[in-house]
Amino acid sequence: MNRVRIAIAFLALSLVAGSLGCSTPLTTREKGAGIGALGGAAVGGIIGSAVGHPGAGAAIGGALGLGTGALIGDQLQGREIEQERQQKQVDQNQAEIERQRRELERIRKEREY
Repeated sequence: MNRVRIAIAFLALSLVAGSLGCSTPLTTREKGAGIGALGGAAVGGIIGSAVGHPGAGAAIGGALGLGTGALIGDQLQGREIEQERQQKQVDQNQAEIERQRRELERIRKEREY
């Protein structure tokens, strides 16, 4: 069990140290990969300790978790990008409606005179 804790701590410290070196914020894909790697390493270490190989279990679980987390993070990031695009279109439409409203108001005032 002690090896599992060491492996998990090493993996967690590696991810934290790696993310601190980045000058830009982590993307959703990168966050998903990190969470997946940590979770996979933890579960893999636990399963590996049951069969006498916690280090190998943590390494395999971390790798599988990394891939799975990156795939899930990529899907979430794609949805975020699409939502941002849609919000930008909504904002543009609202601005156009407001412009047309002001134009109609101007025309109404001209007719009154």
